[in-house]
Amino acid sequence: MPQEMRHEPSIAVLLPCYNEELTIGEVVRRFRETLPAAAIYVYDNNSRDLTALRARAAGAIVVREPRQGKGNVVRRMFADIEADIYLMADGDGTYAPEDAPQLINTLLTERSDMVVGTRRGVANDAGRTGHAFGNRIFNSLYKRLFGSDFTDIFSGYRAFTRRFVKSFPAVSGGFEIETEMSVHASQLKLPVSEIGLDYGRRPEGSSSKLSTFRDGAKILWMFAMLMKETQPLRFFGAFSVFFLASSLFLMAPVLIEFAETGLVPRMPTWVLSVGLLLLSMLAAVTGVILDSVSHGRAEQKRIFYLSMPSGRVERERAIALATLKTGPRKTPRAA
Repeated sequence: MPQEMRHEPSIAVLLPCYNEELTIGEVVRRFRETLPAAAIYVYDNNSRDLTALRARAAGAIVVREPRQGKGNVVRRMFADIEADIYLMADGDGTYAPEDAPQLINTLLTERSDMVVGTRRGVANDAGRTGHAFGNRIFNSLYKRLFGSDFTDIFSGYRAFTRRFVKSFPAVSGGFEIETEMSVHASQLKLPVSEIGLDYGRRPEGSSSKLSTFRDGAKILWMFAMLMKETQPLRFFGAFSVFFLASSLFLMAPVLIEFAETGLVPRMPTWVLSVGLLLLSMLAAVTGVILDSVSHGRAEQKRIFYLSMPSGRVERERAIALATLKTGPRKTPRAA
């Protein structure tokens, strides 16, 4: 009696690493225990310690990425690796591998394209309260600019479908990659989910690679660039309003004086105000034009996203083909 074929989804665990020899071996071991059927990939980003050796000894597939920066590593991972489900975490031990099944289960049951493990206890990361304060500020700014889909845009513990991974045009080079993922999902209105997970401390001797002010400036710049690309009308509209307000502020006294005396004694001020008015008009027209372009690009990205078969669709198609070839499953009659 032919039986229906079952196709279990393939899972890839992605661990971008830079100088994590103290923790990577234990992280790989725990992921292997939690997800024994998953392939575990460690991409070593020019580590100067024994990260690659420790990861390989623990059973991971190790690849070197010479371009420095987490964004470059994630872009390479997404391009290289084929799987139905992708699970991304850090190699520093702050994310618990035992939470991986919960992320994957949420991805499948909610039929989401991305599940973010929001961090509980992030303020305890090596006692760096500046990071926690920055997280709150940037998450609030994200909600105002791009929407309320996410409450922790910097979490590095995420699960993705193949459809998301292969349609995500990663351009960031560094720590800003998580922000770009979030904006991509918000712009295309992809189904996403969040679950709260505990966030651990780094072990003694391990230090964070983040710089509060340097990386904060990079994230602000990324916010501005992503807003320019995804919401050009709001971006250039803000400049237009600023130039218009400055122009009117400088123009008003000159116009009042002209109405009273018929003279324009402050000609440089008048020329500057007219120039600012022209800049305001130019910024407004630029925003309107680029807004149409942005909508067109978003539609193209959406169409490309929809053209990528999801893992679930592929498995259902395989089962249907197997049923057609072998015939429907028959139930034996009672004697």
